[in-house]
Amino acid sequence: MLQTSNGWAGVNPMLRKVAVAAASKPHVEIKQNGEQFYIKTSTTVRTTEINFHIGEEFNEETVDGRKCKSLATWETENKIYCKQTLLSGNGPKTFWSRELKGDELILIFGADDVVCTRIYGRVQ
Repeated sequence: MLQTSNGWAGVNPMLRKVAVAAASKPHVEIKQNGEQFYIKTSTTVRTTEINFHIGEEFNEETVDGRKCKSLATWETENKIYCKQTLLSGNGPKTFWSRELKGDELILIFGADDVVCTRIYGRVQ
């Protein structure tokens, strides 16, 4: 989504309100077994799950629901970078990364030159 002076370009105002409410307190569960990862993100509106192995392509959907092939690699010992390639149609080049820093998970989504950063805290 691109914020303009009039709001969010290309996003229905009702959908925008639902998305903002749903995204305000997501729950993220991450399980790791060696190079195998499972990530589940739950909100009151939607739940997404991905399973992947570092260095192997896997099927995924972009944040806006387009099907893609993804490839996750280690960028550092605590950071995974994932490049997404659309299966059909045109669209921005997208990626995500997840990095653990102490008790924080830093999630970054990118679409061409637009980048969004979200920081999660560990639930005790």
